Amino acid sequence: MDTALVMDPEKQTQPVDFQTHPSRYQHWQLKFDGPIATLVMDTKEEGGIRSGYKLKLNSYDLGVDIELHDALQRLRFEHPEVRAVVLTSAKQRVFCSGANIYMLGTSSHAWKVNFCKFTNETRNGIEDASRNSGIKFLAACNGTTAGGGYELALACDEVLLIDDRSSAVSLPEVPLLGVLPGTGGLTRVTDKRKVRRDLADIFCTTPEGIQGQRAKQWGLVDAVVKPAQWNDSIAKRAQELAAKSDRPPNDTGVELAPLDRTFDDHGYHYEYVDVIFDRPARTATLNVRAPESVTANSLAEIKAAGASWWPLKMARELDDAILNLRTNELELGMWILKTSGKPEALLQIDRQLIEHQTNWFVREVVNMLRRTLARLDVSSRSLYAVIEEGSCFAGTLLEIALAADRSYMLNMADSPDATFVMLSEMNFGPLESATGQSRIASRFYGNENAISDLRAQAGKKIRADEALQFGLVTATPDDLDWADELRLAIESRVALSPDALTGLEANLRFPQQETMLTRIFGRLSAWQNWIFIRPNAVGTTGALKVYGSGSKAKFNWERV
Repeated sequence: MDTALVMDPEKQTQPVDFQTHPSRYQHWQLKFDGPIATLVMDTKEEGGIRSGYKLKLNSYDLGVDIELHDALQRLRFEHPEVRAVVLTSAKQRVFCSGANIYMLGTSSHAWKVNFCKFTNETRNGIEDASRNSGIKFLAACNGTTAGGGYELALACDEVLLIDDRSSAVSLPEVPLLGVLPGTGGLTRVTDKRKVRRDLADIFCTTPEGIQGQRAKQWGLVDAVVKPAQWNDSIAKRAQELAAKSDRPPNDTGVELAPLDRTFDDHGYHYEYVDVIFDRPARTATLNVRAPESVTANSLAEIKAAGASWWPLKMARELDDAILNLRTNELELGMWILKTSGKPEALLQIDRQLIEHQTNWFVREVVNMLRRTLARLDVSSRSLYAVIEEGSCFAGTLLEIALAADRSYMLNMADSPDATFVMLSEMNFGPLESATGQSRIASRFYGNENAISDLRAQAGKKIRADEALQFGLVTATPDDLDWADELRLAIESRVALSPDALTGLEANLRFPQQETMLTRIFGRLSAWQNWIFIRPNAVGTTGALKVYGSGSKAKFNWERV
């Protein structure tokens, strides 16, 4: 018996940890040469995050992508000199064969969906770094590039394929596995590569893929290169991409120190983020704390604070909490969002973010805030914001309430100034959601009059009655009804079908304006989610289950 395929019960049930460090990477090598970094994929076959499969042919699982995510974060913050990144493979004649099929075939439905969501976000992060950080990405596909491997390449600015008469790009999921390319492949082929629809149809139903000049003619790759010219072509094109970047060539980076956190049976505890579980109620309460005062005033002091600067530290802590909750606490179906701290300090930091937004480090912090808040948008949990006495829903932290499905604000008739929200310039563009709009613009469907009225309120304390009038909150119960109304709202929500709520929320959170990202999360992911539970994919004789067994899939031929 192949002992590598024996299930290790302890490994199967261990909570996933999304924190790592290059010294602990098993699957990636990160190399630097001036403005060019190279990310080399070299998956360790025995290094799966769960047992029961081998990561052959540079296939990947969640653990591989956790390392990739960490590498991208370190490139953003620790290496400002890097202007272009080459993604390639250490394997002979294989770039990446995509998500490990045996992992998918043996995983629970929830694991598959969370895995696909995180890998989607990581690939979106590559595009975000190109668009907003000045880091350009070149996929150097030096061998077979299949499924999720091609989706990884699609996330890059350019795709080069070696012309060795055998290497091809492919999305074979439909013909081989009975599922969809799970990390944006279908959407990027049309929206990003602009492959003609009929050719994309052929490509996505041809398991062996498309090679050489044909791949270039169809728009699947940007260039095909003979092996003799491969290294020179990659180096030349990487330098050309780097020349387009505005990253500083001589500045020092900011080290991303390990997060100081404590996990226990009651929740997750960080300096600025605290998560409390209520398992009987199936809720988790997330409290995000603003600083009590501003200690870094000048740009030099902000840079010296580095990873301890509040907006970066808070964003990293919140990001980690969201990822752990999504993967490790599946039954906590409602997240109650709270804030605390000094709004004056928070608005001062918001002004710093705006004032210094052209500085590479401050820009990266804003990018990190935007990506973290976007994780809320695509998390399949009900989100209720609770605004009460002592809350600090101001500026950047108001975005948490704007991301929520509903927001409840205490209205104290005897002390109307006791609860309030505050807007800042950060609410009108820098922290846009997946729709490509600010949450304010998305909330009011681009109504310029409503947006202008709210912009005029920036910096002012907006009381409960005013917040309701402006449309910033859902309801404002008075102090007599507050506890009962909030309790009933939460209890009635968690009593509903989790599946139906996931579909409802994914539809309502992305109104009107559709982008490539909303199509990936709101449409592609929804269909993949459904297909993942259909017998044609995961039944006893489903394509994903019988892959590699020598047996042929048996389908139910009804079209539904």
